[in-house]
Amino acid sequence: MSASTVTIDAPRPTVRSRSWTGVLHTDASAWQTVLRLTFGAVMLPHGAQHLLGFFGGSGFEGTLRWMTGTLGFPAPLAAAAILVEAVAPAALIVGLGSRVAGFLLAVLMATAATTHGANGFFMNWSATLPAGSEGFEYHLLAIAVALTIMIRGGGALSVDRILSRRAE
Repeated sequence: MSASTVTIDAPRPTVRSRSWTGVLHTDASAWQTVLRLTFGAVMLPHGAQHLLGFFGGSGFEGTLRWMTGTLGFPAPLAAAAILVEAVAPAALIVGLGSRVAGFLLAVLMATAATTHGANGFFMNWSATLPAGSEGFEYHLLAIAVALTIMIRGGGALSVDRILSRRAE
C-alpha cells in the first residue's frame, strides 16, 4: 500500500445546535466542578456584602451609592453589577447556567479591574494602603477562572450537565 492511498478515519466533531442545550453542555470533568464550586464559594460572600449587607458590607443601597457616586457608574449598570455579584456565584454553586454566569463574572471582574488600575498590580497584602486601594492581580485570576468556566462549562455534578444530557 503506497502512502498516497492511506487514509485515516478521524472522528468527526459533533455539531451542537446553538440552542440553550449548547449553552448548558459540559463534560464530566471533576476539575471543572472543583473550579466552579470554588469560584462560586469565593464570589458569593462578596455578592452578599454588596446586595444584602452581610459580612460588613454596605448592602444594595450603600453599594449603589458608592458605585454611582464614587466610581461614576450609571445607576442601571451599577444595580445590574450588584445583582450579578450575588446571583452568578449562586448559579455557579448549583451549576445552573455556568457558562453564562462565568461570562457575566468575567465582564464584572474586568470592569472592576479598571477601577483598580491606578493602584498598580499588587493587592494590599501588607495593609499599607487605604481600604479599597488594592491592585488588579486578584481580578486577573478571577477573569481567568470565569473564562475557563465560560468555555468549558460547569463539569460533573452540575444541573447544566443533567439538563443537557436529558436534552440529547
